[in-house]
Parts: sequence; structure tokens; C-alpha cells
Amino acid sequence: MTRPGFKAALLHPRYWPMWLGLGLLWLVIHLPFAVLLKLGRMLGWGMYHLMRERREIARINLELCFPQWSAEQRNRVLRENFASNGIALFEMAIAWWWPPRRLAKLAQIEGLEHLQQAAAAGQGVVLMSLHFTTLEIGAALLGQRATIDGMYREHRNAAFDYVQRRGRERHNADAIAVEREDVRSMLKSLRKGRGIWYAPDQDYGRKASVFVPLFGIPAATVTATATFARLGKARVVPFTQTRLPGAQGYRLTVHPPLANFPQGDEEADALRINQWVEREILRQPEQYMWVHRRFKTRPEGEARPYPKRQRRRRKRKSRN
Repeated sequence: MTRPGFKAALLHPRYWPMWLGLGLLWLVIHLPFAVLLKLGRMLGWGMYHLMRERREIARINLELCFPQWSAEQRNRVLRENFASNGIALFEMAIAWWWPPRRLAKLAQIEGLEHLQQAAAAGQGVVLMSLHFTTLEIGAALLGQRATIDGMYREHRNAAFDYVQRRGRERHNADAIAVEREDVRSMLKSLRKGRGIWYAPDQDYGRKASVFVPLFGIPAATVTATATFARLGKARVVPFTQTRLPGAQGYRLTVHPPLANFPQGDEEADALRINQWVEREILRQPEQYMWVHRRFKTRPEGEARPYPKRQRRRRKRKSRN
């Protein structure tokens, strides 16, 4: 897979609003880091009040996963979660555009030797991560110290897609963004001894998934992590990042590789991953991406816990 080049078609007027928005964001992220965190929290406050559908999804997820919490505790986490989502917008821009030296000052990295040992052995790595709101900046900070290819989903807006891929690939001369559906390229990279960032904690439907508990709830869990490790002859190395209090930056933790994984039992392997997901979420529930419909795929006969999506209907123009 080759890196995308700039095309004249991206200058078409239909992309001008996106370029304007990205340009304004580029200007804003030159402010001090502490100021950007405050702006992010303000943005999150607005998102909490305006994005009612996403707020309801997050609220339902918290109720399902933490019924033992009080309503007050869940509401506090919900509000902090939207603040974290607001900050994530600026973290994304920081990851794409800050000068490398300025960006590197934000990172405290632990466990880098686990990636170095795999590289020395010529063995590929499935860098198993989670959808924390800090995932974009976490991957960028780690990418400054290790060559990690990222999973990638093409954006519908070609201008944003170009900027996103360019921003994600800039931290390593040979790092690439691998399309999520391009399993062949992913396995080829793993067999060459490269690392692939992969997060198995979202609901991708029944296909290639098994139902195993997540916080006590049957959750459609992808089996791809074990498949990539087996077919790519790779180690599965968990990776997490945490936004530290104040303006201290981020703690990145590369955990030891999973021992005896995969075991060859899809449900046992998926359950082991979900148990790890639970532990890491409990360390920082405010920073997890609760706005995702994690439990939308249900066992036969069980209703979805989320309200139906509200689709905007285009008004047909009356013909004279």
C-alpha cells in the first residue's frame, strides 16, 4: 500500500468547507497545551448538551456496564467523558500537526522493550489497543519511538481522508495506514516482523464474532485478534495510554505480550481479551469511548438496548 499524494481534485469547491475547518483547527492548535485542554473541555460541554443521541448511547452503556454505581457516579463519568471527547479533537490535531520535538515532550513511555524484543527476534506484533478518546495522540506518540502501522478506515470526505492519512503516517518514514478490510496486507506486514495497531473492543456485527461476556453482558466480540496472531505468526502486545492530570501529558504503557495466546478456542481467546478490556477501562472510565453502540448486536431474540437512529429526511422540492 502506497502513501496518498495530493490530487488537484481535492481543490474542488465541495471540499472548501472542510479545508476551511481544518485550517482554523490548524491555527488553534498552536496555542499552549494547557489552553487547548480548557478549550477541549468547553467543546465537550457543548457536545454533551447538543449531541443528545450520542449522550443517550453513552448513558445506556454506563448503566449496562456499571449497574452497581449510583446514578450520580454514572452522571459524573458521563459528563467527564464528553469533556474527554472534546479534548480529543485537539489531540487529533496536535498529533497531526505539532512539530515532532514539541509533541515528544508530552510522552512518558513505559515498556518499550517489549516492542524492541519482538523486533530483534524478527517477529510481528499485534499492538492490541482500545478505543480510548486519546487513541489518536497515543498512537502518534508511540509512533515517534517505534514503527507501527495503523488500522485505517477511509473517510467519506476525500480532503479529510488525505489529511488524516498524512497525519497518521508522518511519524515514521516507512509507517503506513492499512485499510481495515485489507487483511492480506495486514498479515503480510506481520510476517515481515512489523507491528500493526489494532483495537478489538468495538461491535463489528455477527460476522467473525462470538458472544462472550463484557462487564457481564453478552457482547459480539471479534475473533480477528487471535486469527492475526496465528496466521501472522505474531505476538499480541497490549498497549494503553492515559491523559494525565493538568497539562502533564500522557503516560503510554506497552504491556508484556500475552502468554499462550491464542489457545485455539475462539470463545476462550475472545473472553480473555474482554477481561483485559474490562480491567483497562476500569482504570480510566472517563477516557473510554462510550458513545459507540457496543452492544448493538444481540443474541437471537434479544432486543437492542439503544433507541432507533434518527435519520434526517430530505424535503422534496415541490414541482410547479
